[in-house]
Amino acid sequence: MTSQSIFHLISDLTKKEGVSCILIGGFAINYYRVTRQTADVDFLITKDDFNKIINILEKAGYKKGLIQENFAQLKSTQLSLLDVDFMFVDQDTLTKFLKESQEIEIAKQKFLVPSLDHLIALKLHSIKYNPKLRLTRDLPDIINLIRVNDVDFKSNNFKELCLKFGTDEIYNKILEALK
Repeated sequence: MTSQSIFHLISDLTKKEGVSCILIGGFAINYYRVTRQTADVDFLITKDDFNKIINILEKAGYKKGLIQENFAQLKSTQLSLLDVDFMFVDQDTLTKFLKESQEIEIAKQKFLVPSLDHLIALKLHSIKYNPKLRLTRDLPDIINLIRVNDVDFKSNNFKELCLKFGTDEIYNKILEALK
């Protein structure tokens, strides 16, 4: 399978294999009008769907990097393809994300990005479970998403989102940064 970019490759694969995934990470953040550089492409997917496409990705020039229970990192062996990361969720979670997702176009290919609340929830979850690594990257993303998209960060709904997927400490850091 020859593809012009990772976006063409993933688009072709998802259609051919009947796989659902959602674009997350830097490209999703860019959709919400926050500019952030990114060196890879990130997707939310079920592990079963990932297993349907991994062999094809390897044939297309990807090598397995870091593989964990809920995460897989693939490194490109070709300059024309960006590295790609997959975050695994269960089917119920993916279905919830899909219901509220937004359709976007990248490289003339259609993709889904999570709702703003879901994207922020992913960032909060990431910080909660790996604060040393994720706080300096994900907290500024959350703050910028709030500012640019006029999120009512003083609302009960936002506080509940923060406490469900993050912690009191993260919520207070957000409030402090937005003073």
